[in-house]
Order: sequence, then C-alpha cells, then structure tokens
Amino acid sequence: MSNEPASNGELEQLRNRLDRLEALHLVGQVIHSTLDLREALQLVMREAVRLMRANSGSVCLVNPTTGFLELEAAHGLPSGARNLRLRLGEGITGWVARVGKPARVGDVTKDKRYFALRPGVRSELAVPLRVADEVRGVINVDSERLNAFTEDDQALLQDLATLAAPAIGNTWLYEQAKLKARLLESLVRVGKIINSTLNLDDALLVITREARTLLRAKMVSLMMLNESGEWLELRAHFGAGKTYVEKPRLSVSESFIGIVIRRKKSMQLENVQSSGRYQNASLARREGLVSLLSVPLLYGGKATGTLNLYTGEPHTFSDEEVRVLSTYAELSALALEKARLYDRIVSVEEELRQSERLSALGLLAAEIAHEIRNPLTVMKMLHHSLDLDFPADDPRRTDVRIMGEKMDHLNRIVDQVLDFARSTEPRLEPVDINQLLDDLSLLTRHKLRDQDVHFIRRLDPNLPTIIGDATQLEQAFLNLTLNAVEAMPQGGRLTVRSRTLPLKRGTERPTHVLVRFRDTGVGMTQEQRRRVFTSLLSTTKARGNGIGLAIVSRVIEQHQGKVRLWSHPGKGTTIALLLPIER
Repeated sequence: MSNEPASNGELEQLRNRLDRLEALHLVGQVIHSTLDLREALQLVMREAVRLMRANSGSVCLVNPTTGFLELEAAHGLPSGARNLRLRLGEGITGWVARVGKPARVGDVTKDKRYFALRPGVRSELAVPLRVADEVRGVINVDSERLNAFTEDDQALLQDLATLAAPAIGNTWLYEQAKLKARLLESLVRVGKIINSTLNLDDALLVITREARTLLRAKMVSLMMLNESGEWLELRAHFGAGKTYVEKPRLSVSESFIGIVIRRKKSMQLENVQSSGRYQNASLARREGLVSLLSVPLLYGGKATGTLNLYTGEPHTFSDEEVRVLSTYAELSALALEKARLYDRIVSVEEELRQSERLSALGLLAAEIAHEIRNPLTVMKMLHHSLDLDFPADDPRRTDVRIMGEKMDHLNRIVDQVLDFARSTEPRLEPVDINQLLDDLSLLTRHKLRDQDVHFIRRLDPNLPTIIGDATQLEQAFLNLTLNAVEAMPQGGRLTVRSRTLPLKRGTERPTHVLVRFRDTGVGMTQEQRRRVFTSLLSTTKARGNGIGLAIVSRVIEQHQGKVRLWSHPGKGTTIALLLPIER
C-alpha cells in the first residue's frame, strides 16, 4: 500500500465527488419530504447548474393535456422563458423527449436541432425524465464554454433525473387524487341538490357552477333543444356575460354545438374566436372565450341538449376533462328527466283525482236515482189508482196525460243513470298489490311531505297477485291515503301493511290479501264510524263531501272483498281491506 500523499488533482476529484454525493443526498431528502413539485425541481436545477459549472438550466415537463413541453423550473434563464412551449422533437430538448435518449452537444452552433433561449450558449447537456418507464420531461443545462460537459456530468444529471422522477410521479398522483376527491365532493353536492329540490333551474345552476369551479373554466353553459328539435336555447349558465346570455338561439343544423347534438358525442374547438366552425366568433372575442368543450346530454339514447365549457386561454382538453364534464352532463340529463317525471306525476295525480270525481259522481248519481225511483214509483201508483178520466173537452184531461208522460220520462232517466253506474264493473286481470302501493307512495310523496306525514311501508315481498281491477284498487288506495292525510292536519304517521291471511277454517293456505292503512290522526266518533261507508247523501265529515270511503267500500265489494274499520277519537284510524286471492 502506497503511503505517498495524494496529488492536488486527486484531491480535487475527491472533493468534486463528495460534493456531488452531498448534493444528491440533499436533493433526495428534499424530494422525499415535499409534495411541492416546483420546489423540488427548482432545487434539482440549482444543484445541477452549480455542480457542472453551467450558466443556465431548465426542467421541462410534458403537459398531458396538450402534449407540449412546458417549462416547470429554471435557473439562469431570462424571464420570458417562462412561457416556453416546445413540441416533441423541437430543439435538443424536444428531441430528447421524443426519442428518450440523452444528448451532449459540445457546440450547439453546429447542431441543427438547437433552439436558442438566450444568447451566448455554446454547449448543452440534456437527459430524459422517466416516470414508470415513460418519458415525462427533460432536464438540461447550458454553458457558454465549448465542450463544457463530460460523461461524468451526464451521469450526474441522469442521477438527478432519477431522483426527480418519483417526485413528479407522486405529485401527479397527488394532484389526480385531489381532483378525484374534489369531483366526488362536487358530485355529492350536486346529487343532494337534485334529490332535494323540485326546482330544475336551481339544480342546473348548481351543476354549471360546480363544473366551472372544478375544471377551472371561464364559463359553463347548458343548452336545451326546444320542442321542435330545431333550435338550441340557453337554459342555465355560470360565468357568462350579458352578451352571451342575450345571444340568439342556435340552429341545430347550422351550429357547431348542433353537430354535438346530431352526433351524440363530445367535441372541442381550440379557439372559438378564430374557428370558422363556431357560429358566434365575434361574441366569443367580446366575452374572452377561447377553447370550447361541448358534451351532449343523453338520456335513453336521445340527445336533449349540451353542456359547454369555455376557457379563457388556448387549451386542449384531456380525456379526463371530457369524462368529468360528461359526468356533469349525465347529472344534468338526470335532473331534466326528474323534472319531466315530476310533471308527469302531477299530471297523473290530477288524472286520478279527476277519475275519483267522475267515479264519485257516478256513484252519487246512482244513489240519487235509487232515491228518486222510490217516490216516483209511489207517484205512478197513486196516479193510476186515482183513475182520473175527464171528458175529452176538459183541459184537465190533457194535464193528466202530460203528468203520466213526464213520470214515464223520469223513470227512463232513472234507468239510464242506473245502467251507466252498472257499466263501471271492474275489468279483471292479475294485479300486484305491492306494486300499486309502491306507485301510491310515488304519487303522493309530495303531498305527504308538505303535510309532514311520514309514510311507512311494510309490504310482504312474497305477496301473491290477486285478480282485480288495478285502476279501481289504486283509486281506493289513493282515497284512503288522502283521507288519512286530511285526518292529520298537524302531521303524523301513516303505516301501510300488506300480507296474506288464511280465512278458511282448517287450512293454512292463504286465501286473502290483507292491506291495512293505519294513521295517527284525529280518529272518528261512534256515529261517524256507523255511517262512514253508507249513503253519500248523509256524510258526517266536517270537511269534504264524504264520498271517499263510500267509493272504497263500493270498489272492495265489487272485488268480493271486505272492509274493516277501527277508530277512536284522538287515537287514529285503522282500515283493513281483505281481497280474495282467487275468484
């Protein structure tokens, strides 16, 4: 072993090597202790320039949205370099990003690939930044000296790139996780709004606001097809100026957004201010709108409108951004469909109420006809028994004849009314009672909520079908529900139960379906209970016409069923309907 002291050159090499190792250690510590990507890359760049005695350097990352190389960190470059955007293959940096290999150029003036960022540069060293075996960027250093960089410099810069790669990957994963978390929170907020409000405009406003905030857009608008399907009209927006709001409606056949409707697929424009495909370029310039992403609102395979996102600067939308906006478009379509269903529910509820009125009118007419027939029969008998035979020239003879004719006319009218009432016999077919009760909860949910009535369903999932008239049974169930709500003016609880019962002795096989309505309302007196299912003309109700329960009784009787009632003042009412499974 030699005891000779190390030469000055060897000591310098050792100091340089130690310095590089310390720098790598420092960079590694910082990278593993921060999620601030710019801070980590700025440190990498500063150490690279110092260790290699370079004059300047930069870290460029590939923008996953645009595909351009963009400056992320720099040292020694002019301030204007911050706006650098290179295509893959452009300049030495772009070449390294495209081929994935390092480049060490001793004289850049002799290299056709060189792209000058500052004057005086003579040599350049660039290495690729790989994340999960994919080139995600480039680190490079420049020098004003010829042949300034060695193989050791290249190895060191590659080591720094290797250290920086996990920071880039972790930061991107972190940003993606934050975006997904914000998206989830946003979707939860939108979902709550859609479920809690019946105001469509409020729901669409929230959707456009959330989409604009999450995707950091300048403006988001929602266009809807009109009834003819020929025009698109603005339905909701967030961030739009007065000029955009007041713009004319768009033609589906002649506008870019109309193409989105016709093709039922997302489309984008990089610059609506200069694109000949965009119908309102001058408006876009006044509003400061640049890039556009438009996605269709699809429901049941049909496009009913578009959700449109505008940026204030040139932008190429990524697949992730298209997916996010498409999700908001789906929520918009859902909100629109909910509004249509609610309108339909209101319409159906009104139709049921009208049907109830007509049925009640028929039942009332039948009872009136019965009540008229009895005295009319007595009148006809007395008329014939009087044997009023006046001379032919006596005016009373004509009066007696007219009286007889009018009584016969009245009798025919009574027959016609009774025939009409008998024509409402049930149309028998298999009926799913549980499905009727589920539909009932949907039809009455808004009224129940407005009246602060809690609707509880306890339905036997194995309930067999019965043979009956679904429309008439649904009408009976609706009457019982509305009566219960009326009996609970301060709110309460309505419990509906369905199950089977064996009513025949000596058998366990179910013969009937029991449907029971139990409310916590004001209850009935003994007199009210006695007369509740009887004459329509002798109601004891304080309000209403007293025909609801009479209709229920009539419907159940026509189905060969039975009605039972239990009620006491202040303790609520229970009404049980027994319907035969087989007829």
